[in-house]
Amino acid sequence: MLGRASSRTASEEQATLETHLHRVALGDRGAFDAVYEQLSGPILGVARRILRDPAQAEEVAQEVLVEIWRTACRFDPARGSARAWALTMAHARAVDRVRSVDAAARREARAAELEVVPPFDEVVEAVEARLDRERVRRCLEGLTELQRESVTLAYYGGYTYSQVAHLLSSPLGTVKTRLRDGLARLRDCLGVGG
Repeated sequence: MLGRASSRTASEEQATLETHLHRVALGDRGAFDAVYEQLSGPILGVARRILRDPAQAEEVAQEVLVEIWRTACRFDPARGSARAWALTMAHARAVDRVRSVDAAARREARAAELEVVPPFDEVVEAVEARLDRERVRRCLEGLTELQRESVTLAYYGGYTYSQVAHLLSSPLGTVKTRLRDGLARLRDCLGVGG
C-alpha cells in the first residue's frame, strides 16, 4: 500500500509539472518558478554527471532552464513525461558541451603544432657558417699585412689592444689606427651597416 501511495504522488507530481509547463508556454512566470523548483536539481545533477566541472554544469543547467522557458510550448505529453523531456534536454546540452570542449582542445593542439619552430637544420647551419667564414677570410685577405695581423690578434686571438701593440712591437696608437682602418674595410667588404 505504501508503494501505491508514493507512485500516485509521483503521478500527481508529473501531472502538476505538465500543467505548469503548459502555463509556462503561455508566459506564466509563477508557473516557471514551480517548474524551476521541481527540475533545477535533477537538471544540474545530469549536467554534473556528464561534465564533472561544477561551473560548466551550472552553466549548462542554466541554459537548459532558459530553453525550457523559451520552448515549453514544444513539450508533448504524448511523447513522454515532462521530467524526461527536461532531463533529455539537459543530457543533450551537457554532451554538446563536452564535445565542444574536446573540439576546442583539439583545435588548440593543432594550432600549437603549427606554431612549433621547425627543428634545427644542422646541414643548413653548417653550410651557412662555412660560407660566412669564407667571406670573412676573403675580406681579411683584402687588408694590408699590418691590419690583418692586428685584427687577427685582437679578434681571433683575444688579445687586448695593449697586448697586440706589445706583440707587434708597435706603439698603441698605431695599433688602434690599424684596427680601426682594418675593421672599417672588413665592414665595407662584408656589407655590414655601420
